[in-house]
Amino acid sequence: MNEAIAFDTHRFVENLTESGFTEQQTEALAKEQVQRLNSNLATKVDLQAVKAELQAKNETVRAELEAKIQASKVDLIKWIVMAMIAQSTLIVALVKLL
Repeated sequence: MNEAIAFDTHRFVENLTESGFTEQQTEALAKEQVQRLNSNLATKVDLQAVKAELQAKNETVRAELEAKIQASKVDLIKWIVMAMIAQSTLIVALVKLL
């Protein structure tokens, strides 16, 4: 049995035996406990799959963010140009009035 987590089956069996379980019952429970512990662990393949998924999501979010930044730049440039035109018009009008 290849255990990924250190689980003291001997102590587990002794504690249950002292509590009134038979040795056969305690050994069966110990095997089941080890199996449950090991079945809930992530493998390297699991971790690689999660990593790949996170990288894909990261790229999607990055692309969306870059598109929003580009759109904001365009809007900002439009506002600046319009403000410059309005300011120039105002200056020209004030100069003509003087």
